[in-house]
Amino acid sequence: MPYIPFTDEQKQLANSVDLAEYLRVRGEKLERAGIEHKLIYCDSSGKHDSITIRGSKWFDHKNQVGGGAIKFMQEFYDMDFQTAVQELLGQRVTPLSHSPPKAIAKEEKKEFRLPQANTNMHRVYAYLIKQRFIAPEVITHFAKQHTLYEDKEHHNAVFVGIDENGVPRQASKRSTNSYGNSFRITCQGSDTRYSFAHFGESKRLYVFEAPIDMLSFLTLYPKEWQKHSYIAMNGVYENAVLTALKNHSNLSEVILCVDNDEGGIEAADRLRDILNENGYSNVKRLAPPYKDWNEVLKEKNGVYALPAVPNKHKEEYHCQAENLQYLKCRPDKLTSQIYAAFKNEQYKYLAEYALAGSAFFIDKSCEKDMFAKLRAKLKAEYKPYTDKGKAAAKQRNLQECVTEVMKDLRQTARTREQSVNTAKLLYQLADRAVRLSVEETLSVSIQEQNEDIDIVPEPEPCMEFS
Repeated sequence: MPYIPFTDEQKQLANSVDLAEYLRVRGEKLERAGIEHKLIYCDSSGKHDSITIRGSKWFDHKNQVGGGAIKFMQEFYDMDFQTAVQELLGQRVTPLSHSPPKAIAKEEKKEFRLPQANTNMHRVYAYLIKQRFIAPEVITHFAKQHTLYEDKEHHNAVFVGIDENGVPRQASKRSTNSYGNSFRITCQGSDTRYSFAHFGESKRLYVFEAPIDMLSFLTLYPKEWQKHSYIAMNGVYENAVLTALKNHSNLSEVILCVDNDEGGIEAADRLRDILNENGYSNVKRLAPPYKDWNEVLKEKNGVYALPAVPNKHKEEYHCQAENLQYLKCRPDKLTSQIYAAFKNEQYKYLAEYALAGSAFFIDKSCEKDMFAKLRAKLKAEYKPYTDKGKAAAKQRNLQECVTEVMKDLRQTARTREQSVNTAKLLYQLADRAVRLSVEETLSVSIQEQNEDIDIVPEPEPCMEFS
């Protein structure tokens, strides 16, 4: 695309576009979450709702990145800057008048109000006991705390998050219908720093994705449960967890009990990293043997339970990293080997050459043993939540890394510090090569699965009579 000299006003206008409105027009799926919207999208690893949007601003909670409208177009639609600005301006790139761009109206913050309570909890008890198999005494405990009740208008289950002073700050509603589509929604004006929880006196905090997962766990493990602390995040967002740890100084051990599926496995890695960055090093993972803790309860009550779902990217990365074979590094040939492997898209060989080179520059006296350690390091350090880019973006990242490595390898005499830096660059190259190889392997697998699907003609529409 030819260079377009956008004015500062045009750039500002493009970056101020209301993303939620723009994405709706584009056909993307959005869900309201309090004063924000969640973008619902799918990629090769499944369905995701980690991106929240407010006005022109967005944030990806899984990958810990965010920004304005232009950056969103670059990250999510893989556009360059020129295309992103042109798209956001509606393809009508004309000189603007001297008047400043229209101010984007501030979205009025909704006042938080709890849904009006019903006079009884008959439907909530029936739903949680008969359909979810939650122990009645567990339900009663939270009902007495006024953090679980039935709303008057629709008879939904309402789960309340209170602050350190016992004031309700957040609430989510869960449908109790036994037919039709069920839903879970956060009430408008909710403060996401708080969520449905119980706090005990021990040092242990159990973390769940949803209130029903938490209640299921308490039903499965009832012994002295009240002495520990439990919190439901209403998704995989860390705000409520960090606030709970800050407000309860007795908490020092975090046990991540998120779902045992692709999203939950990603969330566990991401949350562990966030907690470590915030000074909480005692973080463990407790995965349910089925998809989530309520599925475990279902199985115990003789009802079909959804199985656990492995993370395809993590499994394939571990498999490919484990299969990297040691090739003795030849420093005089390393540059040509790396270039040829990259040019011919032989990413396995590229990773092997790069990892062998990294081992050589760390300690050539025990190169083979070091190669094995680095191979294990690749597996241990891989986090699927950091591996969300599209294949084209990964190809560019790999090319940039190859260029940097080739430039570095031109050095002749090296200090020890320079050798360590070279080893780090080569290790990074091996990681990026494996990531791209994984992406291509999974893409081929999905394509083959699609080819195996028989196309069934759509049934004739049927008439419904009232």
